[in-house]
Amino acid sequence: MPKTDIEVFLEENAKLIDERIEKYLPRVLSEKSLVFKIIPPRYRLDFEALNKSVSVPLWDFLDRGGKRWRPALFLLIYEALGGSDMEDALDFAIIPEVIHNGTLIADDIEDSSEMRRGKPCTYRIFGLDIAINLSQAMYFLPMIVLSEKRDKMPAEKARKMYQIYVHEMANLSLGQAIDIAWHRGLVQVENLTEEHYLQMCAYKTGTLARMAAKMAAVLADASDEVVEKIGFFAESIGVSFQIQDDILDIVGEEFAKGKGGLGMDITEGKITLMVLHALKKADSKDRNELLRILRMHTRDEALKKKAIEIIKKYGAVEYAKQIASKIVEEGWRAVENLMPESKAKEKVKMLAEYLIQRKI
Repeated sequence: MPKTDIEVFLEENAKLIDERIEKYLPRVLSEKSLVFKIIPPRYRLDFEALNKSVSVPLWDFLDRGGKRWRPALFLLIYEALGGSDMEDALDFAIIPEVIHNGTLIADDIEDSSEMRRGKPCTYRIFGLDIAINLSQAMYFLPMIVLSEKRDKMPAEKARKMYQIYVHEMANLSLGQAIDIAWHRGLVQVENLTEEHYLQMCAYKTGTLARMAAKMAAVLADASDEVVEKIGFFAESIGVSFQIQDDILDIVGEEFAKGKGGLGMDITEGKITLMVLHALKKADSKDRNELLRILRMHTRDEALKKKAIEIIKKYGAVEYAKQIASKIVEEGWRAVENLMPESKAKEKVKMLAEYLIQRKI
């Protein structure tokens, strides 16, 4: 099946992003690495230890692929808002991407997952201790981009970039906390609404898209009002992306291969928009059965299939698709007139539409 223009763009962009990540987080750390020029050690560093516990597992994970759509969104918004120094922007674009991959490594630990992108999860290959430390390092290491460039930008712009980072990292932690509490059964699912789910997604998945967009807008010298509106739009993409992820987990055969099969969210007891919709519409028998299976955290294929059948029975998949489309459309309307007509603006819209229509 031929690739769409946006898929080709994402592939080309991914190569550029990975090359730029290597600039700051090289495959082999040494005394020449940029991070140690910015933050020089006082004594003597054990580079063998750092490479075995940071660089090797980090690049093992990054080399598995990924769409790299957050840095792509960063670059497109920067250009659409009039930014012209694409080389400089490329450095900043890696920040949300490295953080994102760090969250995936942490998520797999928290969810006791087996597979990620077609391979055993990082903690299963390198150990729990290395994976935990690596995920935390990936939350902070990309910020050396700002350290390197701080003296080359106005103090107020640097302050805004740091503030966006701090606020969004706080949001990210809150979103993950809510998601964990839900699938561990710490709250009554019956008390949750769609609005609760959407806010969890806005924190957990919307955050890094919002970080990318807001940083890009600040870098392009956009006004505070434009920065906030662009952030809202990017958040809508992130939320809709998560909804599509949830959908693909139960209907996307190819998508599910890389995670270990269909219905891994059922195994983890995840509360999704589809689950909430099905619980709201289902009769008492189906509602109780769905809740029972989710609370079991089962890997039994027959039970997972039963839960998926209940979800589908009440039109939850179609409903979730409609909500995802509606959210992106509302987000686009809020920013459409903020960007002058350009190829970059066209690609921003194409990217948003692709992310909620993808099959993998």
